[in-house]
Amino acid sequence: MAPLQTIRGLCTLILAPILTFLVSVFSLIDLLWGRKSQVKVQVFPRYWGRILCHLAGVRVIVEGIEHIDPQQTYIFAGNHCSQYDIFSFQGYFPHDFRWIAKRELFRIPLLGQAMHRVGYIPIDRSHGRRALKSLEEAAKRIAAGSSVLIFPEGTRSDNGVLHEFKTGAALLAIKAGVPIIPLSFNGSYEVLPKGKLLPKSGKITIRIGPAIPTDLCKASDKQALARTLQAAVEKLLDEHYVQH
Repeated sequence: MAPLQTIRGLCTLILAPILTFLVSVFSLIDLLWGRKSQVKVQVFPRYWGRILCHLAGVRVIVEGIEHIDPQQTYIFAGNHCSQYDIFSFQGYFPHDFRWIAKRELFRIPLLGQAMHRVGYIPIDRSHGRRALKSLEEAAKRIAAGSSVLIFPEGTRSDNGVLHEFKTGAALLAIKAGVPIIPLSFNGSYEVLPKGKLLPKSGKITIRIGPAIPTDLCKASDKQALARTLQAAVEKLLDEHYVQH
């Protein structure tokens, strides 16, 4: 890594937790004593994502915006191979959305409060009744108008190649009764692969595909829907991110 790039990467690594703390504080202040709007407060997380991309020298391009109806609620689902999937999507995606996050994050002081207040949706990643209940609660929130982003692989790819989709995203979409929008992150693996700390400069292209309807699906269709979704995401990925 070139000296200048190393400096940029170190600055990003050092400033990321500070920026996260400041965004949490500003979001809480705005929600409690300012505009008190979950939609308007999203400007703070948006700047957070853009600053983290800018610090590392990452340029973000979004393609396929014509596939999104600004008035429609969606579940967005894509590949996941880098923390910069999160930063780029948060900073540049042109649709109001909330994050689904594991319940443990909501217990972190200040950050958890901010996540709750801005409308992020907790999910229990354990097995059994608690997990099913949290899935039902998340589906209700989505059906009420909260679009979300989900990574159906369940974790970041360790080699940048798309892995098999789990059925959770498909089942959540079926329960919520909203369309799924397939999308892909191209270039984020080269910016910051799993296991690395310092990001590199580069370009991330987020490609958006046509919506997949779920209103006629039943819970028993979750595996077929997951396969359909994975195939749709594969079509949006550059060839070297797809298994052959």
